[in-house]
Amino acid sequence: MHYELYYWSGIQGRGEFIRLALEDAGATYTDMAREHGDAVLQPFLDGTHAGLAPFAPPFLKTGRLVIAQVGAILDHLGPALALVPQTASGRHQALQLQLTIADLVAEVHDTHHPIAASAYYEDQRDAAKARAKAMRGERLPKFLAYFEGVLQAHGGRHPLREHSYVDLSLFQLLSGLDYMFPQRMQVLWPTLPLLHALKARVAVRPNVAAYLESERRLAFNTQGIFRHYPELDGDR
Repeated sequence: MHYELYYWSGIQGRGEFIRLALEDAGATYTDMAREHGDAVLQPFLDGTHAGLAPFAPPFLKTGRLVIAQVGAILDHLGPALALVPQTASGRHQALQLQLTIADLVAEVHDTHHPIAASAYYEDQRDAAKARAKAMRGERLPKFLAYFEGVLQAHGGRHPLREHSYVDLSLFQLLSGLDYMFPQRMQVLWPTLPLLHALKARVAVRPNVAAYLESERRLAFNTQGIFRHYPELDGDR
């Protein structure tokens, strides 16, 4: 199966969760906007392409099927790429964890854009500082302690006792948080040994390691979801 991934060309963003699954599995895919420009997304977004119009990227085209939303895409890809348990309960648990990751990703974005996504960060910096304080002090420890507990409850190595797309998504989440809050994460890492070990293991998986060293892996930057603004990273 050849997949077509549709996401904005200049950032990792939410599309990176899909890329990591495709890369880890060695799947054949085309990153459409990077190959053909961002305009290739528009027929889907404005409804001129057949089928239900996605609200926003990422979306995946496989044959005639177009699927939007990270969780829905990974739930679809998981069985085909052997990145989800075969049981119905395992698949549901994977999706549950992925949606919890998505909840944190949304809060991460709203940390640097707490008032309006359409406004510049510089125009909402004071509100962002207040939001970041709550993120560093309350929300990050709560979410990450939950995922640490999930690992501990399932043997310590994987959230679902076997490698899955959830491992890859946690890797991307933790990498982004390391970039966005390097000082705060340095404080939190000693309390998260299982997550820290998972992040290291995923990074050296052969296909993932090759991807991370390739030009296909864009660097984190201040245009994506995970943005490093020193004034938002408080712990030293």
